[in-house]
Amino acid sequence: MTTVRHFRQVVLWPLQLMPVRPGVPVQRHWRVLEERGLGNPWRELRDELNAESGEIRERYYKEFVTFLPYVQRFIYGSVAGQESRGGERSMHVFRREDVSRVRVTFDDGVTLTFEIEEVALYFFLDADVAILAVELWGNDLPLDRAQDMVFRFGRAYPAWWTATGEGGNSARLVEWLDAGGAVLAVSDYEKKPNYLTHVAKYRTPNLAAHWQFLLKPLGLEYPGQSAALRYRQLEHYRMPIMVYLALDDPTELSRSDFVRLGLLTRPAPRGSLPYSERSLASFEAEFCDDRFWEREGEHFSGDARLICTGVLLAVVGRHGDLFFDGRETGMLGQFKHQYFLLFLIAHFHKAALLSMSDELAVAMNRLEVGDTESVREFKRTIRQSMEMFLRFTHRYWFHEISNQDLARAIFARLSRHLGTDALYDEVRSEVADMNEYLDTDSVRRQAQTILRLTVVTVFGLIGTVVTGFLGMNLLAEANEPFLWRAFLFVLILVSTGGVTLYTVVKSKVLADFLDALSDERVSWKNKWRVLKRPQRT
Repeated sequence: MTTVRHFRQVVLWPLQLMPVRPGVPVQRHWRVLEERGLGNPWRELRDELNAESGEIRERYYKEFVTFLPYVQRFIYGSVAGQESRGGERSMHVFRREDVSRVRVTFDDGVTLTFEIEEVALYFFLDADVAILAVELWGNDLPLDRAQDMVFRFGRAYPAWWTATGEGGNSARLVEWLDAGGAVLAVSDYEKKPNYLTHVAKYRTPNLAAHWQFLLKPLGLEYPGQSAALRYRQLEHYRMPIMVYLALDDPTELSRSDFVRLGLLTRPAPRGSLPYSERSLASFEAEFCDDRFWEREGEHFSGDARLICTGVLLAVVGRHGDLFFDGRETGMLGQFKHQYFLLFLIAHFHKAALLSMSDELAVAMNRLEVGDTESVREFKRTIRQSMEMFLRFTHRYWFHEISNQDLARAIFARLSRHLGTDALYDEVRSEVADMNEYLDTDSVRRQAQTILRLTVVTVFGLIGTVVTGFLGMNLLAEANEPFLWRAFLFVLILVSTGGVTLYTVVKSKVLADFLDALSDERVSWKNKWRVLKRPQRT
């Protein structure tokens, strides 16, 4: 039996945040959590680099120098240069420390307890997205149990139920425990009526109770939700996963083990593939980075393989090997820091783009062309979305994240498998279409205004020429009493204003009449008929 000496798993859960202050262009959702009220377990991490702790300074230093300068400023902020003068950090991290362990009961009744390394919540400036990260670990697990943990843990809700009423493909029971072993929250995958009723009532999936507990005081969005900070699901119900497996001899793993790990399928007898051999012919080339696998020479350490499928990033290597197992400079330290940030940024890119695309779709669905207020609100929303997309592009959208070859290769694989480049182009196209609509509508309105002014000018020119030809003293009223002159002034003002307003109202019909007058092919009879046509809308 193959044993995993050290098992580590990280789940990321991208969420879309609802506006805290509707209509405000830039939402700062984390400020709700900064209010340390009763029942709020989250505390902001002010210094990710932990400058005061000499024990982990080298580890964080290696993490910091992995990234290019503009990525460093995005992740850690800046205390020098132009960004430090009135600038705001792009990323805010909150942690909760009340959850110390997680107890998982599998479908065969076996129960295992894992240590919780970290529970963190990431917010991003100018993006309506938060990402929950949960890191857990355990030692000396059978390989099939580790595979089952990867397969079942990190599901927001069950997609189906077994004949016995248990959630399909999910753990039988998940329990969050505090440091003393007391149960803080339990899953409710087996409560099928709750999930069915929620979908029928709100047209949105319900989320498992233990995941909702972990996010409190954030509340799941549905009609009647009173939480100040609300969220809703953004992607698939299976959360993106990072996995670290340290074994005595990683070469004991068969090809089927790697395939099942990489494609997140359930464990099965050794040697059996989850899909056909032909469909998996390019698995290694497409998903595996084998630069540290099967190296020749005595000076090399043990084998290590990286698997990246977008939704999963896994590293497999030899336990006890300093190159792989070192917490400071080995791959374990990189897994917890550099690789985690690569994984986080790639999934943030996708989540932010999905959120912006969703906002555009919602704005379009709310548009009622005949309603002036709806059109005005649509234009305001679209312009805010355009501004947000531009800020996202210049603040967060980058392809080159590191000059280190391995980090660059991992990020490139993540972006490719997640399809973020295609998604970015799609959102940019949507924004461009919306912008084109706004520009076209603006030009149309300007053309209509110019048309009205032209018609008024043409018909007003007649009166101007006539009065100018006859002279200003056609009616010699200068010596008449003041009240009579005032009466004449008001009468002429009202008459002139009425004629002008009538000309503006009938400007489209009058414009058609002028077009007909200028067309020599139209008879005089038909030219006068133009005035009798209904006004175009």
